Amino acid sequence: MAPPPPFAHNPAGAIAEPAVAVRASLSESHRSVAVPGPGIGFWRRLFAFSGPGYLVAVGYMDPGNWATDIAGGSAFGYRLLSVILLANLMAMLLQALAARLGIASGMDLAQACRARYPRPVNLLLWLLCELAIIACDLAEVLGTAIALKLLFGLPLIAGVVLTGFDVLLILMLQHWGFRLLEAFIVTLLVVIAGCFAYELAIAQPDIAAIAAGLIPDGEIATDPAMLYIAIGILGATVMPHNLYLHSSIVQTRAFARDAEGKRQAARLAVLDSTIALGLALFINAAILILAAATFHQAGRTDVTDIDQAYRLLSPMLGAGAASVVFAVALLASGQNSTITGTLAGQIVAEGFLDLKLPVWLRRLATRLLAIVPAVIVVAWLGDRGATDLLVLSQVILSLQLPFAIVPLVSFTGDRTVMGTLVSPDWLHILAWGVAGLVIALNATLLIGIVL
Repeated sequence: MAPPPPFAHNPAGAIAEPAVAVRASLSESHRSVAVPGPGIGFWRRLFAFSGPGYLVAVGYMDPGNWATDIAGGSAFGYRLLSVILLANLMAMLLQALAARLGIASGMDLAQACRARYPRPVNLLLWLLCELAIIACDLAEVLGTAIALKLLFGLPLIAGVVLTGFDVLLILMLQHWGFRLLEAFIVTLLVVIAGCFAYELAIAQPDIAAIAAGLIPDGEIATDPAMLYIAIGILGATVMPHNLYLHSSIVQTRAFARDAEGKRQAARLAVLDSTIALGLALFINAAILILAAATFHQAGRTDVTDIDQAYRLLSPMLGAGAASVVFAVALLASGQNSTITGTLAGQIVAEGFLDLKLPVWLRRLATRLLAIVPAVIVVAWLGDRGATDLLVLSQVILSLQLPFAIVPLVSFTGDRTVMGTLVSPDWLHILAWGVAGLVIALNATLLIGIVL
């Protein structure tokens, strides 16, 4: 199908709308959550908008983060905390842009690409995005399978196959309402945060070293091993598929479609995602801090394996529950991430290709794209191969980031797309700076690999 024509020109710049009718993004949940009118109290309106940010935040604390954060904390102590902080600040900016795009244009990022770019470019962007989603899903599927193995002794391949049933869970929850799906996600996030609060209380990390680690270290750019982990952290934190996801799920809110209604919706959506990503920052940092305080401080700089970390935590911390709590958090993280990853896969396929397939079939296809490669890797390379694949998948995600960030920054700086919600000059320049930094880091990584 040929892409729809570009957005209609709007000289007044009041409201940006596509020139032709476009099917609603995530149509089964589109505008399904009521939002109180402007006369209602601020906190009630913020509560109505709270939810999409937490679904997005899930992707910033998925099992791929665990692999890179454990490796970074074990090998380099607290020194990569600055990378986690920078990555989360970049994520807050980019997710704010994604939310504004969905609210202002009434289209998700994939639909906006289909409306603006020629078909060959769209197909390329779709293929690259699918590759990123497969890489992300691999991390999530493997993380869930590893957690099931640690807690219940389930073989890794059996755990990978079992994750396919999360498609049924998504369908059931969304059938009962998108708010229930959000509540399920938030509940698991609270479990993860509680688990790491317990772990840090036992580990008693060095507060002064944590503060020092938040200051950027120039050696990160010159040490190939540290740079590799840093790029992995960036890829695990700033998730390209989350930009597509966020621009879609903010449209589950039934806000007023006039210029003022969109401005208020944008403010509340950005506040929601910023608060949620603050929680993601705590959890990401907690994983690295735990590895630094437990392993690096004891001279165990070789811990890069989630399974290895699980086995060492209880004896090294002197707390029998430490390893079990760690595995429970991993299971909650993996399950959360598989749900949002599957939703993102559906949004990308529908947005770029305008696919008209049953919901269950679209989601099953998305899940199989991750399960099949994971089964092959585990069967071929064993458990160790699964852990190596977790770190590699995050580097792949980082390499794909520019192909999602550049269109997003371009669209949000275009008044014909955004209307009055177009990015002001300072925000547009800052966004291009973030895009340039990501591209420069990726180029540095590729040069290091080639040479």
